[in-house]
Amino acid sequence: MKIIDAQVHIWGSGTPSGDHRQVSILTAEQMLAEMDAAGVDAALIHPPVSWDPGANAIAEAAAASYPDRFAVLGQVPLDAPEASRPLLARWRERPGQCGLRYPLVRADQQSWPFDGTLDWLWPAAEEAGLPVATMAWRFLPEFARIAERHPRLRLIIDHCGLIRHEKGKAAFANLDAVTALARFPNVALKATGAPAYSLEPYPFRDIHDGLHRLYDAFGPDRFFWGTDITRMPCSWTQCITLFTEELPWLQGPQLERVMGRAVCDWIGWQRPFA
Repeated sequence: MKIIDAQVHIWGSGTPSGDHRQVSILTAEQMLAEMDAAGVDAALIHPPVSWDPGANAIAEAAAASYPDRFAVLGQVPLDAPEASRPLLARWRERPGQCGLRYPLVRADQQSWPFDGTLDWLWPAAEEAGLPVATMAWRFLPEFARIAERHPRLRLIIDHCGLIRHEKGKAAFANLDAVTALARFPNVALKATGAPAYSLEPYPFRDIHDGLHRLYDAFGPDRFFWGTDITRMPCSWTQCITLFTEELPWLQGPQLERVMGRAVCDWIGWQRPFA
């Protein structure tokens, strides 16, 4: 079974935000060494532009050097649509670029889903055939409207759609609203960062039921394993075995989809699986 991580970061400068590993540089080669040690075959880079403005170019360079190991969900400036919109038509011609990802974690960005700043993005990405991932938990009702208005736009909910910085039951307080989004066939969910929502040590049993409900809602073709490894409270191996050994309801061909094939299909990453 090939294991494809749906979210990692590499960077070349800046101070990482939040709980991310506090190092000023994390190279593609360093990431590959960790992946090899854990048995991770490939990973989807999300450039952390919020702390390293050059991260998009770093991710593309990594994908150019290691095309079977890395793909990218990159960024164009959202508040400069006239300059950014033309880039999307040829986005997939850039090294590794398979779509877009916007965490919208900066204080100045948190109003953007509501104030019109993003209105140009959804139709432009839909027209270009580019999936868009985002931390939707802050704007789930608006996210539902976006999914409904743009049925050909493939959307990805980041980090299980759970409440950022909460743990245990508090993190899952919006679970019904997240699972309801599965009614839109153009919406998928990254089950990334799951261990960070737990109040317990490995195997993080307090999040198993919530993960099961999310899986039941989205199914193996729209539920993607991943880590966001640079802020995880456990090893990469434990992030893997949480899904491959500790969830008895996830087995067989469905497990293989969740652990990598499904996200590659969703973003159109044509990489070898043999």
